[in-house]
Amino acid sequence: MNRATPLFERSSVSFQKWMALTVIIMAGAAFYAVFLNITKDEQDEWLKTHKEKKITSLKLGLDIQGGLQMNMEVDQDKMAGKTPQEISDSADRALEILRNRVDGLGVTEPVLEREGVSGIVIQLPGLTDIKRARDILLSTAQLQFRLVSDRYRISDYLGKDGKVDNAKLPSGITYLAGKEDSGYLCEKILLTGESLTDAHVETDPVGRPYISFKFNPEGGKQFGIITGDNVGRLLAIVLDDRVYSAPRIQTRIPGGSGQITGSFTDQDAADLALILRAGALPAPLKVTSQFVVGPTLGADSVKRGTMAALYGLVLVLLFMGLYYRWSGWIANAGLLMNMIYLMGLLAALKVTITLPGIAGIILTLGLSVDSNVLIFERIREEMRAGKTVRAAIDSGYKRALEAIIDTHVTTLISAAFLFQFGTGPVKGFAVNLSLGVALSLFTAVVITKMIFDARKEYQGLSI
Repeated sequence: MNRATPLFERSSVSFQKWMALTVIIMAGAAFYAVFLNITKDEQDEWLKTHKEKKITSLKLGLDIQGGLQMNMEVDQDKMAGKTPQEISDSADRALEILRNRVDGLGVTEPVLEREGVSGIVIQLPGLTDIKRARDILLSTAQLQFRLVSDRYRISDYLGKDGKVDNAKLPSGITYLAGKEDSGYLCEKILLTGESLTDAHVETDPVGRPYISFKFNPEGGKQFGIITGDNVGRLLAIVLDDRVYSAPRIQTRIPGGSGQITGSFTDQDAADLALILRAGALPAPLKVTSQFVVGPTLGADSVKRGTMAALYGLVLVLLFMGLYYRWSGWIANAGLLMNMIYLMGLLAALKVTITLPGIAGIILTLGLSVDSNVLIFERIREEMRAGKTVRAAIDSGYKRALEAIIDTHVTTLISAAFLFQFGTGPVKGFAVNLSLGVALSLFTAVVITKMIFDARKEYQGLSI
């Protein structure tokens, strides 16, 4: 009765051809993912500036290409009487609103995460206009509509310093500064931005930008009543306790739409429309820490990380080549294929490369040849026991396989816990390490075995 032939004893020409074809296809796919998966415009740009710029589809993190990181938390001093659960829920809602605002900034690969009970971490890679980002993210966007009082004059309530004395204001009247130097005495709030459904920028006949907004049916109905009952009066449009405009109501405005006018620049108008569309924050936020990584610092980090990876790769290649001779160079071929496959997977999966991620890649260099060390030592033992080259290779791979799988599985379990419980940089390290370890199992066991299969007929083996 014929016994089934184990995997590592198969040496048929067809099997080797199929494995070679698999390796070629995977290498081609990795090369495409890293270098060719770019748009026509990017290709044209590369052709013009190839001496200065390298185009790949690898995504770079904040610590590499520079940008802004802000750590925020709900201002609990302004939420007195709220339970921890209510504060946490407010932070969750604030995170979604901030995400909508960040999307409008056009930042590539932003990171927004919850931290603790009330914290939020925001990373904006590649962002250069820090002031604009702070203004958009920290604006509470409390939109209000108030009637300007026609019974009282500001001049009647000025103090000796020329400013409005709020203590002297009549009940129900609030002084609000205008966007310019003017101010207004406003009555109670009649309508808020909670009913707002859309806001976008338009231009008037002379090219000046303004914000056009629209309410939902309930808000539109209420807006029609307000404008219909107060024809001839000024209606203050207030955002974050500042009057942006106070147009005079000429007639009832049905349909629930209106305009916010003022001396806006195109950028100011676009940012204001973005904030209104994203909605108001459910709770005030305060910045606990902030740091900016400049592109120069990021480029220096990339250079140092790349040099560390190259030095590590060269030392590993030299050690394996000198210690295990020609067999070591077979392991080196598997290591290089592992690096190609890893870069391809990172590009295809659109994983953001960070400095901890580069550390994970460097660690993978050592782990990639660890399996080959176990296999080679097994082969040496078999050859010292008097076995032929063919038998020693087959037995070495078969006996080392169990230990190889054990080491890879335990490493993957550790990486899984890092990914589950870690934050952004730690997760990047875990992802790169996991991919590298999984690929090293393939390259060490399959690719190097395929090369050794071609040497089974030799009488000697350099190891």
